[in-house]
Amino acid sequence: MNRAEAVIFDMDGVIVDSEPWHERAFLEVLREIGFTEQMELRVADYVGRSDRDLWEDFVARYKPARTLEQLLSRKRSVVIEMLRREQPLFAGLKALVEELANSYKLAVASGSERMVVEEVLALENLWQHFGTVVTSAEVARGKPAPDIFLRAAQLLGVEPRDCWVVEDSKPGVAGGLAAGMRVIAITNTHPAAELAGASYVVSTYTEISKLLRRD
Repeated sequence: MNRAEAVIFDMDGVIVDSEPWHERAFLEVLREIGFTEQMELRVADYVGRSDRDLWEDFVARYKPARTLEQLLSRKRSVVIEMLRREQPLFAGLKALVEELANSYKLAVASGSERMVVEEVLALENLWQHFGTVVTSAEVARGKPAPDIFLRAAQLLGVEPRDCWVVEDSKPGVAGGLAAGMRVIAITNTHPAAELAGASYVVSTYTEISKLLRRD
């Protein structure tokens, strides 16, 4: 197998420990709009998918007074405020990115909105290491479809088979594999048993470093 040329990172749950903040922001918006019903939707079922997927299902089921776009915008604002305040980068992530940037082309492929991705990459000046950013709004289908990873590879100018993907979610792992890429799943969000379909399952960024140095 040829040596890979690129590494494509998911963002939420891989670069930044933001999954809890996304859920808190979602629930905060529900409180603001006076939603008091017992909700049948489970936020955990949308990990790895786009915000729009969750809000579309919420709007379809509960018919709130606010529009889909208003809900998306407000939730985006709340989560950005939280990320700026907490700056929850995973320990070891920045060092890994700096190391890999010397040997690989790097991209972010995220289900979050571009404004949120840009806020995260502004933390510790991470943006300087990523030449390409693709969000789910820029492709026809979000994860677990392979579209976002294939688009990232296209923008990086590399073949899908020459890419690694770093993911934390089951839809992300499935999407990376469907794109024909090798997938490293890190157990930041799900236990190893739930990520067993990935090419490799790791629990630390040091393990990722060792794998990619060996490639």
